[in-house]
Amino acid sequence: MKPRMAWLLLALALPAAGGPLRDWLQQGAASHDALGEDEAVSKLGLPPGVRRLADLSYGRDVRQRLDVYLPAKAGHDRPLLVMVHGGAWRLGSKQAASMVDNKLARWSPAGVVLVSLDYRLLPQAAVEQQADDVASALAWVQAHAAEWGANKRQLVLMGHSAGAHLVGLLSTDQALRQRHGVQPWLATVLLDSAALEVTAIMRAPHLPLYDRAFGDDAARWAALSPTRLLTVDTPPLLAVCSSRRAESCSQALGLADQGRQLGVTVQVLPQDLSHGQINQQLGLPGDYTWQVERFLQQAGWVVAP
Repeated sequence: MKPRMAWLLLALALPAAGGPLRDWLQQGAASHDALGEDEAVSKLGLPPGVRRLADLSYGRDVRQRLDVYLPAKAGHDRPLLVMVHGGAWRLGSKQAASMVDNKLARWSPAGVVLVSLDYRLLPQAAVEQQADDVASALAWVQAHAAEWGANKRQLVLMGHSAGAHLVGLLSTDQALRQRHGVQPWLATVLLDSAALEVTAIMRAPHLPLYDRAFGDDAARWAALSPTRLLTVDTPPLLAVCSSRRAESCSQALGLADQGRQLGVTVQVLPQDLSHGQINQQLGLPGDYTWQVERFLQQAGWVVAP
């Protein structure tokens, strides 16, 4: 029996389960969506005229690589979209179909340069080192953007699941950005992260994957919580959350509450989609994609029709 099916059957077998137990079961099924990302490497051909610059190195490790997808549309001031995959901080791939295919199909014809990156994973690299990798990669992209005809100031950062947690950390941790020389960018989109307030997760019933990621040090939990790190210089944030997962949306709303107190733009966008669909369906025609685009346009992302 596949692991995700086992989680779903367990949830069905416990119809009276409520509160933390219900959320724990839902999170278990969702985690297997994320862990499966690296199993679905894109096999689709690129959109007409798109070129992929594969496995560019932003560091010495074999996982410190990224792919750049150059649009067919000529230009010298192209917008940038930088993608960070999920996978419970221990799996995942920059080539996953859910990360690349629909986003390329939607935004490449409009001239967007898409960058999808890998980073070191557990157990090789702790979550803090993974955040360092994402910061290094973003600084590298900013330094090389002009070579691809892209405008580093027209950059949007986006991550799914564990990747959403990592881009959330980078967006809120001023010291992390300064350490790697990351320059300001337009906005960040968090695709269904349930790990924005790590302390709350670790003090409630939770999946073992969180123990592997965050350990048992309460000070470390706080240091890895984007909600606690939010500052006035945080770029505008859009937290997309699955309304099928109570914990995901409650964490997103907590981030928004903190943003209001600081005067920082944090919008929450609940969607009646699964954890995996939140990522995979972004870029498909419809209201979900349109709402994300509207947020990005309001942040200043200029994408030609």
